[in-house]
Amino acid sequence: MSRHLILLPWLLSLAIPAADLAAQETLEALLQKIPKAPPGVPVPPLPDRPVRYHTAEGQQIELRVLARGLNHPYSFAMLPDGTMLVTERDQGRLRVIRNGVLDPEPVAGLPAVKGGLWMGLLDVVPHPEFANNHLLYLSYDQPLDDATGLAVLRGTFDGKALRNVRDILATGPGVGGSSRLLFGRDGMLYVSIYGGGEEAQKLGEWRGKVLRLTEDGKPAPGNPFLGKPEARPEVYTFGHRTIQGLVTHPESGEIWSLEMGPNGGDEINILKPGANYGWPIVSLGRNYPGPWQSPTFDEPGYERPTVYWMPSISASGMTFYTGDKLPLWQGDLFVGGLRMGEIPATGHLQRIRFNANGEEIRREQLLLDLHQRIRGAYQGTDGYLYLLADEEQGAVLRIGPGS
Repeated sequence: MSRHLILLPWLLSLAIPAADLAAQETLEALLQKIPKAPPGVPVPPLPDRPVRYHTAEGQQIELRVLARGLNHPYSFAMLPDGTMLVTERDQGRLRVIRNGVLDPEPVAGLPAVKGGLWMGLLDVVPHPEFANNHLLYLSYDQPLDDATGLAVLRGTFDGKALRNVRDILATGPGVGGSSRLLFGRDGMLYVSIYGGGEEAQKLGEWRGKVLRLTEDGKPAPGNPFLGKPEARPEVYTFGHRTIQGLVTHPESGEIWSLEMGPNGGDEINILKPGANYGWPIVSLGRNYPGPWQSPTFDEPGYERPTVYWMPSISASGMTFYTGDKLPLWQGDLFVGGLRMGEIPATGHLQRIRFNANGEEIRREQLLLDLHQRIRGAYQGTDGYLYLLADEEQGAVLRIGPGS
């Protein structure tokens, strides 16, 4: 990986417009500020056989590895018939898994995708009425001459290809990066857009926002900034950095977002219409060279996180578990992590338990022995818990009962 690519996550975390960087310091000087990352520990191969674990709540589990050979898988969805869909971020491919076997041919019909660090083919979600209309929605980074834009497409999936594909949202150039999708209980499509720096506070900019759209990509009725000339009508919340997960709380119906901070400051927020979540003005994280991102952790007018991490675990996806396969974990929240405290090969899964008021009471680290970058956590329609090992030779991991 080039030195520029190593620097990129830090540069994007700063509240400095990219055009102003040269006026303040040279890129080489900035590079010298970042401590050299340690090598970490060797990453063992994924197990060939099922592995059983004892866990804190007494829930015995069994881990199985499915569909090996995925290249940096980013998102997972399970269709009503049990078919699994996985996006490969860098390759820009949508893959199909049937009965645990990876189809050698990717899904046809996708547009060109701009792959790379933090970019590529991103989230995939089925329409709530997929069983009837077979509609899929995917977010992706769109190549635009010498620039990149974020887009959301919709297409009809026939089992092998996407048909009638069209973009329902396209930001235009300069808005590449991560994105997550969610259909809320209100039937609206929620779209997160990577934050960068000070743009996250500007309602007329795309970056650092969660959008609320109709299924056709139009601004949803009742959006908090409709009719305000300084704001985009699609905006639902703002002041975000890098949202890596959007889920619906199984009881309240509230939308919870998982946000990756810089070196520390990963957080979970409950989205409220029109609310400001503080980035880059308020943060519980440090910049990669070590200084705090902001001089204060809390100010009036900014929403406080419900859960946070210091140091960062590079939070990368989450789900509430409500299935019947793992009954002692019902109601718990599962969060994937790519690495902890800036140390390579420390990715793992975290389980968080809340009380009746939604306040955290316990947290457990799982699967540290795998040393894998755990991208996301998903509950399948079959009641199992699914994870993605985000590696060049990645895989789908399935957690079920151990006895």
